[in-house]
Amino acid sequence: MEAIEFRPSKEELVYTFGGNPAALIVRPGTIMKLWSEDAFNHTLRSISDLSSEKVDLRYVNPQTGPFYVQGAEPGDTLVLHIVNLKPARDWGVSAAMPFFGGLTSTDRTAMLQDALPDTTWIYHLDRSRNTLAFQARFGDFELELPLAPMLGTVGVAPPAGEVRTSLVPERFGGNMDTPEMRSGVTCYLGVNVTGAFFSIGDGHYRQGEGEACGTAVEGAMDTTLIVDLIKGGGPAWPRIESDDSLMVVGSSRPMEDSWRIAQLEMVRWFEELYGLHPLDAYQLLSQITEVPVANVVDTNYSVVVKVRKALLPKTVAYHGIHADLRSQAADL
Repeated sequence: MEAIEFRPSKEELVYTFGGNPAALIVRPGTIMKLWSEDAFNHTLRSISDLSSEKVDLRYVNPQTGPFYVQGAEPGDTLVLHIVNLKPARDWGVSAAMPFFGGLTSTDRTAMLQDALPDTTWIYHLDRSRNTLAFQARFGDFELELPLAPMLGTVGVAPPAGEVRTSLVPERFGGNMDTPEMRSGVTCYLGVNVTGAFFSIGDGHYRQGEGEACGTAVEGAMDTTLIVDLIKGGGPAWPRIESDDSLMVVGSSRPMEDSWRIAQLEMVRWFEELYGLHPLDAYQLLSQITEVPVANVVDTNYSVVVKVRKALLPKTVAYHGIHADLRSQAADL
């Protein structure tokens, strides 16, 4: 297998899905070792750094990419298997940003009140213990949390020449912020333009479901992934497969529409997998799905509809490519 390492310079980082030239051309089957910058673009480095003073919202969620995949055409399925995610720094950062987050007024939920205090937290890694240290800013409370790396943004170029900010989750993927995007999973994305033009970024050292305050433990990330391609069968919305589960991510506002998107796409996936009538799939899924909330703060909200494989007959999605890639990853 061909292996490529790519660490973008600051000038090579991009901030949109679509609208950027390819950083590299890669073949299906390529192993990629990629570095990505944190969501704040390395502007918050201590608790004295405040987002209102340091963060330029034109340059947040920097993306590594985009990458042109040879042979990818509209309607195909881009396959990204995440082999490993490793924090690239010994600290991560989170923040409560003025008028941003799940429990404050925002520009869309406008209220006559002051912003919550602009506050920054630094989490230090203990690599020997595989933990992050939380330190309260307004008291003496301390807590050690397990490290749980994930990617906040994974996506391809949108259709029709659209250019979308890397803050947005949509049918092309983007800023979905789901903790399910972790080591060992395979992500399936519908290709919209020749070459797919996929990119990744927004590494999180851990994040609770919902990303309530609007930021996870943000950090630079070393990502190893395998790129593959399936001709045809491109899903309308992002799909994720783990060893244990099948998942679909829907992103919209209001949040119930995010759930509706993901639920409908899971109905369609069950039609493909088992030949079920849509009403039978609807009924079955009503009894077996889990619904982790990915984010409640982004431009669109993201919801995951998830089904445990243990509840199903033998499941072979996309001709078993997830299991094949897991096997390849084990050999790396």
